Amino acid sequence: MKILHVETGMSMYGGAQQVAYLLESMARHGIENILVCPPGAAIGQHFSNVSGVRVCEVPCSGDLDLMFISRLRKVLRQHRPDLVHLHSRRGADLLGGIAAKRERIACVLSRRVDNPENRWSAALKYRLFDRVICISQGIAAVLSDCGVAREKLRAVRSSVDPVPWQHAESREAFCTEFGVPTDAVLIGVVAQLIERKGHRVLFEALRMIPQRDALKVICFGKGPIRESLEQDAADLTDTVSFAGFRDDLPRWVGALDILAHPAMMEGLGVSLLQASAAGVPIIASRAGGMPEAVADGVSGMLVAPGDAAELAQALSKLCTDAALRKTLGAQGQKRIEEEFSVEKMVQGNIAVYRELLA
Repeated sequence: MKILHVETGMSMYGGAQQVAYLLESMARHGIENILVCPPGAAIGQHFSNVSGVRVCEVPCSGDLDLMFISRLRKVLRQHRPDLVHLHSRRGADLLGGIAAKRERIACVLSRRVDNPENRWSAALKYRLFDRVICISQGIAAVLSDCGVAREKLRAVRSSVDPVPWQHAESREAFCTEFGVPTDAVLIGVVAQLIERKGHRVLFEALRMIPQRDALKVICFGKGPIRESLEQDAADLTDTVSFAGFRDDLPRWVGALDILAHPAMMEGLGVSLLQASAAGVPIIASRAGGMPEAVADGVSGMLVAPGDAAELAQALSKLCTDAALRKTLGAQGQKRIEEEFSVEKMVQGNIAVYRELLA
């Protein structure tokens, strides 16, 4: 089996990391992989010297780069894969689908976000794909509601390698690194600084908690609204701090007491899986694929999206119950091992390939 994968992201964020997991394991299974990515992309550098994965650097500047179609068709004619798997949205889905269709090669699209699409455009766009792999049932439901044929949709959840997340630094090291007291309840937010991640809802919830002096919230991530969020949290400076983007999160997440993720929308939430792998209980929104990543009352607590009062209640409960935090964290680690292993994700993708090629 020869699969040509298209990943046009430049950084090794959540989606690209899933592609890396997939290709590494498929290579070990004896499947031939060709990876198409832009010049200088992190995932291309990652696989530059890995056997079983051939890297083809193809420029792609986004959805309007129509020449990407002809560039990709040239690669397809050169390698003649059995199947094309499109992994990212940045120019890869629509343009990649057109290229595969013109070369008459079976095509699979991975869908990682849960935002709705216009029914008219979805009807045209999803004709290009023979199968759509959704990383959660929540995403599959959104696409079905948009008119995408159910027989095309397959749900294969994202995965996490738990090992790096199980060796966190000590609590004392964490507090020294981020300048917080060791006796505080440590709450982390790992998300891009964009509106739909719900940071403002968290700030509103914190204002409702009388004992918030005992809490310290560290926001990890970068994004276009950082300055606006810092202004919004100006009255919470004793509680909230912004740590920026960190590429060493496996060192620190496991030292948290709670991970808060009050997003309005989320395809699944890889940061939630990572926190569970680290044994950290989670408070997340009951939206998108998050109820699949966080089992309510098992590995964390779910609240209504945008409901600051309910979020404040959940935070208060977990912050004052260390035993409950420990129980939820341990159960979260067990869920990762049983339901979100890399091998399970890989086998799910391979099953879709075999189904389609058969």
